Amino acid sequence: MIKKNSSREAESREHWAAQIAALDGEPPAPKRRKPPITVERIVQTALVLIAAEGFEALTMRRIAAVLETGPASLYAHVRDKAALDDLLIGELCARVVLPAPNPNGWMAQFKDVCGQLRDLYLQYPGVSLAAFAVVPRNLDTLRISEGMLAIVLAGGVTAQAAAWTIDAALLYVGAYSLERSLRQRPGPDADGRAFDRAEIVERLRMLPERHFPNTVAYVQDITSGDGHDRFDFTLTLLLRGLARTLEQAP
Repeated sequence: MIKKNSSREAESREHWAAQIAALDGEPPAPKRRKPPITVERIVQTALVLIAAEGFEALTMRRIAAVLETGPASLYAHVRDKAALDDLLIGELCARVVLPAPNPNGWMAQFKDVCGQLRDLYLQYPGVSLAAFAVVPRNLDTLRISEGMLAIVLAGGVTAQAAAWTIDAALLYVGAYSLERSLRQRPGPDADGRAFDRAEIVERLRMLPERHFPNTVAYVQDITSGDGHDRFDFTLTLLLRGLARTLEQAP
C-alpha cells in the first residue's frame, strides 16, 4: 500500500484555503503601466516645471525625472534643449488668437496680439528667453509673425517697415516679459530689505543732487507706472511713429 505524502496534502489544502479567503479580500492592484513618452508630454511637462520653478531650472534631466525615465528617452523625441526651446515657444504661440486684419483698427489689433504673447510668457517665468535663443523653425511661431504682418500691411504700411516693426515689437515683448518675470520674484538686498519699487525710490533719493540733479528731481516719474502701463506706452510710441511715416509718404 502506497503511503500518501501528508506534507503535500497539507500544502495543497493551505493553498486552497488561501484562495477561498482571497475571494472576500481586495483583488491585487494591477501593475501601473507608464504612458508612452511623446513630444506633447515632454513639452507639457516642461511648461509645468517652468511655471513652478522658472525657465532657468529647466533641463532635459529634470524633465526625465518627472516622467520617470532617463534623458536618453527624451532625445529620441526631442533632439536637444534648443529644439525643446523652439517647441515651447511654438506651443505658447499656438494659444494666441489672431484677428482678421482691420484697416481701421490695425494698431489696436497689433497691441492685442503683443499683449496676449506677453501674458503667456508671464505665466511661465523666464520662458521668453527661449525666443531669443533659437531661429524660429516652428510653424506655430511663424504663424504669429505672419498674422502680425497681415495686420500691419492692412494699415497701409510698406512691407519692409512692417517687417522691421514686428521684429522690434517681438524683441520688446520678450525682453519686457523676461524683466517682469525677474521682478516678480525680487530678493532681499544685503541688508535684508525687499528690493522692490519703494526701495529703488529711496536709493535714488539718496543720490547727491549735485551729481544727479535730474534723477533726484524726477524720481517719481522715473519709477512711475502700474500694471503694464510702460508696455502699452512703448508699443503705442512704436506704432505712432510708424503711422507718422505713412503721413509723410509722398
